[in-house]
Amino acid sequence: MNKRTTGAAYEKLADAYLTRQGVRIAEHNFRVRQGEIDLIGYDGSTLVFFEVKYRKSADHGLPQEAVGPKKQLQICKVAQFYRSFHHVPPERPIRYDVVAICGSEVTWIKNAFPDLLGGW
Repeated sequence: MNKRTTGAAYEKLADAYLTRQGVRIAEHNFRVRQGEIDLIGYDGSTLVFFEVKYRKSADHGLPQEAVGPKKQLQICKVAQFYRSFHHVPPERPIRYDVVAICGSEVTWIKNAFPDLLGGW
């Protein structure tokens, strides 16, 4: 399997996991020039931007460790574009989460990082 196929398979797994947890997924692979957000959904009334990371094992680090400051900033920029494009009201609570899949274990990390752009 190539990286894109593997990524798509684990994003689908994350989608199913989050749906079972009560999350309503609104978008898959939202892409703009600045980058991409894997999944976007609602956890209650909170708009959540999800980054999905997979590792076969923790031999080379945990999946969530791959979401460093540069990736976080990129996600925040894409999220800002999404919020503007979809006319999301500024008072809508938002959150940045990571779904880390290591082997067959899924870990949902809520509030994995803050909005690095400070909102609107």
